[in-house]
Formats: sequence, C-alpha cells, structure tokens
Amino acid sequence: MSTVDYGAIVSRHRQYFLTGVTRSAEWRESQLIALRTMMQDRAEDFYDALWTDLRRNRTDADLTDVKCMTSEAEHALTHLRKWMAPQSVSTPLFLAPSHTQVRFDPLGVGLIIGTWNYPVMLTLSPLIAAISGGNTAVIKLSEMSAATANLIARLIPEYLDREAFSVVQGAAPETTALLEQQWDHIFFTGGATVGKIVMTAAAKNLTPVVLELGGKSPTIVHSSANLQVAVRRIAQGRWQNAGQTCTAADYVLVFKDVAQAFLRQLKETVLHYYGEDPQQSPDFGRIVNVRHFDRLTALLESGTIYHGGQHDRDDRFIAPTILVNVSPDSPAMQEEIFGPILPVLEVDSVRDVINFINARSSPLGLYIFAEDHRVTEQILESTTSGDAAVNDCAVQPLIHDLPFGGVGNSGMGKYHGEWGFRTYTNARGVLYHSTRIDLGVRYPPYDHNQILRELVVPS
Repeated sequence: MSTVDYGAIVSRHRQYFLTGVTRSAEWRESQLIALRTMMQDRAEDFYDALWTDLRRNRTDADLTDVKCMTSEAEHALTHLRKWMAPQSVSTPLFLAPSHTQVRFDPLGVGLIIGTWNYPVMLTLSPLIAAISGGNTAVIKLSEMSAATANLIARLIPEYLDREAFSVVQGAAPETTALLEQQWDHIFFTGGATVGKIVMTAAAKNLTPVVLELGGKSPTIVHSSANLQVAVRRIAQGRWQNAGQTCTAADYVLVFKDVAQAFLRQLKETVLHYYGEDPQQSPDFGRIVNVRHFDRLTALLESGTIYHGGQHDRDDRFIAPTILVNVSPDSPAMQEEIFGPILPVLEVDSVRDVINFINARSSPLGLYIFAEDHRVTEQILESTTSGDAAVNDCAVQPLIHDLPFGGVGNSGMGKYHGEWGFRTYTNARGVLYHSTRIDLGVRYPPYDHNQILRELVVPS
C-alpha cells in the first residue's frame, strides 16, 4: 500500500493555482520554454531510455518523442497569446449598449495518466496542453516503460515549477488512489477497459475527462490505389514501434483484383525495411513485456502466415507478420492487436468496406488508399472514426493543428495545438452591459409590451 498522501499533493497544487500565478501568459511561456529546454538538454537520456524500454531507434524517437515534443512546445509558445485572447461575439440589440466575449479560463488541477508505448509523447503532449491552458497537474507515469518513467520523474521537478507539477510512479494501486482524489480534469491514455474505470471514478465528482483509447483502425486499399506508395506507408505505419501504436493500421481491407499484387509488394517492402532477419535490424522494436508477447503470439493462429511469424520470447521479439485467410470472427479481429501482426482481408466493393467498418466499434483512425476521389469521399461520408488519412496512415497525430482523439469506443475529447488548449480551459461567456441606458420596456408590468417582444424575437 502506498503511504503517499495524494490528497495533500492535490491540495498543494490547488492552493498554488488559486494564487493566480498560472493564469499569466508569462508563467505559461516560462513552463513551455522549460519543457522545450528539457527535451533539448536531455535528448541523449531520452534516446537511451526509449531504447531500453522499447528498442526504439533514434529516428523514430525523434519523430514521435524527442524532437516531436520540442516542436509541440515551440508551436504552443508561438500561438499561446493568440489562443488566450478573448473572442468577441455579437450582442442582441435589446441589451445595448454592451459587449460580450468568450474568455478561456484555466480549469485548475489536472491528472494526466500516461501510457507505455509512446511514454514521452503521450505524457508530455497532454502536459503541454495543460500548461498552455494555465493549469497545474499531477502526472502518473506508466510502470511498463520503466526507464523512461524514471527519467521523466527525475527531470520534471528539475525543469518545471515544483509548486505546479508533481510526478507519481507505480502501478494500479497508485492509479486507483489518484482517481479517488478531487480533480478538475482527468486525461487518460490507454485501453477501453481501464478507460471505463477512469470515467466511472470521474463521474463521482462530475470531473471532465479526455479518454484516448485506440481501437481497430481499418486500412482500405482500393483498386485505384498507387500500390507502391500504399505498401510503403502501410508498412511503416504498421510496424513502427513493433506495431505498438494506437493509430497503426490494425487490419487491411484490400480489393480482390489488387490483393495478390498488394501482398507481394507488402512482403517485398517488409524485407527491404527490416531484412531477412528482422531480429537483427536496428530499426525494428521489441514487445514491451512477456505478457503482451504471449498475447500476441496466440493471435498468430488467427489466419495463415503469409510472411513472418518468427518469434523469440527471451528477446520479446515478434517478426513483422502478414496474416491472410483471416476470418472476421477470429481472435485477431476481435481486439486491437497492438503488435507487429497485420491481418489482410479481401473485399469486393466499397459497400462491403462501409458495411464491414460500420458493423464494428468506431476506430481511432481510418485510412483510405485510393486515387479515385469519389471512393474516398463515399467512405468518409459513410463511416465514423476519431480521425482519418487519405493515402497515408498513422502520421496525422504529428500535425499540431489537427484535433487528435477518438469517438465512441475509441475515446472522447480532442487535443494537440489549440484543441489541447481548449480542452484544458473553460470557454466562459461574459456580458459587459453598460448602466448608461436602462430601458424600462424590459421590466414588468409588461402589459403586452410589443416593443420588447419585437426586440427579443423579431417577427
């Protein structure tokens, strides 16, 4: 049992928030600069930690973690004062003379529950949003990526305002204890099962939540697709981080007339990326732990192995694997794979694609490879997903100004850029009404006052 007094931690941060220090643009900028400096100063430490936890190479570490977070902090710094500026809105004539505006007020003390697959990005990106909004926060790190968690836990107090931010390490007991506290916002990244627990805990205090939950993101390869480009981008999006990416292509629906060509080129691309022995490739990662390794190797029986399938439990290695002859009812199609296994199913028509997707829970991402614009728009208009990409996959979260988040079973709430700022602020409408003019027609007795009625609801 933890002996940490989490209530005292939250109270300390709330008292600091109530001083008003965090509301100023200057404080927010100072913390964003500090976070950016941390990523620059300690880049080598982050590379080492990510290699230890996930065998992530430096290029991928920069793309999704180190330089990505440096860039996101810089983006927030550039746009912060514009985001903070109140927005004017029009005022009805019967309230003249007056003006109205929408202010964006900080929420207070937030809880950020990070995850293990991208332990830097999926922890610090919500923190950037919280800072931009003028909030304090407690950050709960994932114990499964221990090296990175230890590094972040050491660096956050060194670089950021200790009165505003705390870091908690541990597992389920610590998370449970944190969820028992009174928060002004909870941000959770993980699976739907724990997401429901988080939402249930938040409901006790009517605390707003953002839930980033992933899901089975479909990838459609139409007959009109540029196959060479499609397979390159799908292969990168699926097997980066050994497939442990919430936005990765979870399965492929390929049109029958191009299925064999697609499979052949996909296999050739995997061999080009990772070689005949991908276990020796410096660019291919590892499964986070043996529990997930065992879960994934069991899924290999969901179809026929077209390519790959090799695995080594001691090294937490599973080769990039393509499965064919996969039944929609197979285990691999019942849960998010979250690993280096890619089922490929054949379809006959656009209507088959739409029906297949709509028969399942709404995914986090949806990817369409097609040169026929009518096909692309038909699928987008007829389906639902958290976000989508046309002729690419799993890269849309890197665009700072795009809202990122799920819908339905894949989550709720959006963040990144201004969307993150809005998530961590209350859009507060304010009316400034002058007392210089005070028309008597607005007050009782009305005596069927037609003037007021016309001013409020013109005929």
